[in-house]
Amino acid sequence: MRFTVLGSGSRGNATLVEVGATSVLLDCGFSLVQLEQRLARAGKRARDLTAVLVTHEHGDHASGVTALARTHGVAVWATPGTARAAKLLDLPECREFDCHAPFAIGDVEVRPFPVPHDAREPCQFVFGDGARRLGILTDVGAATPHIVASLSGCDALVLECNHEAAMLAAGHYPPSLKQRVGGRHGHLSNAQAAGLLAELDSGRFQHVVAAHLSEKNNYPRLARRALAEVMHCDDEWIAVADQEQGLEWRDLR
Repeated sequence: MRFTVLGSGSRGNATLVEVGATSVLLDCGFSLVQLEQRLARAGKRARDLTAVLVTHEHGDHASGVTALARTHGVAVWATPGTARAAKLLDLPECREFDCHAPFAIGDVEVRPFPVPHDAREPCQFVFGDGARRLGILTDVGAATPHIVASLSGCDALVLECNHEAAMLAAGHYPPSLKQRVGGRHGHLSNAQAAGLLAELDSGRFQHVVAAHLSEKNNYPRLARRALAEVMHCDDEWIAVADQEQGLEWRDLR
């Protein structure tokens, strides 16, 4: 089992998870041209994809889904709320799922879980191969007991560290946007992400990745430091998924 982040941030998100012959793309917030370029960088092509899973309808996660599905015949999976909000139901192969029920896409085990975010029916995921599990959590305003239970015991974690609270407060966003980003249905700050990480059973972690960093209200070194303090590790052991370069392939062994 392995994963790579093709890009992470407010200008587009996509993560690729592979188990055996199955390649599942989580979100597609890039144009088809951009996606193809990013996939090529990872040694893959769009026609290699088995399916695309959509966390929620916001453009930085879903704007490229329709073009990908129609051009390459990729199956799309989404909650009923996301499918309607993102206008995915007219696609050739749109499959709806219950965000409380696990399912499988080829060799990939998928365990969705609901999250508080300002979207119609948002969810995040734990992916598995029967022995190892990868947890992914971005676009969430607050931790919940269900999120903690879902992510505990994973072998790797991609975790939103969207903003540094002091930078957001002192920044140039209008008050309404600051309230949205920092609110319960917005995005996790570095401190919130660290607090969530501290609650998890992290004894199996092979990789911890800080993701969805704001380009205006955060710095990679701040996100790394917040998570490293919880993990009692060197800052550089914490990886950062970049908006442009993403994150290279990581194996779960």
